[in-house]
Amino acid sequence: MVIKKIVKLIMTEYFNDVNNRISDKVYRVLQALYDEKKMNKEELSLTSSAKHAILDHVIMQLYALGLADVNYSEGKSKICSLTTLGEDYLKFLKPAI
Repeated sequence: MVIKKIVKLIMTEYFNDVNNRISDKVYRVLQALYDEKKMNKEELSLTSSAKHAILDHVIMQLYALGLADVNYSEGKSKICSLTTLGEDYLKFLKPAI
């Protein structure tokens, strides 16, 4: 029981720190991935209204934070998806929105 409380506290602190580090563009990309599940960069750019030049930076930022995953399953195309941590982060944000 105590361990669950500690983990919940640590995750809350982590999510608050992530929230301070990301921009509105990053949130739109996260939301698009949550809604559509897996997307290539072209689809993600259109759905999230993020420019291609910014999208690579946003995806790598999300990957570094552990919120998104990137695979090369369709040839050279990068397929992006949310991790479980990314889904939990969006659920954490919903009460604040």
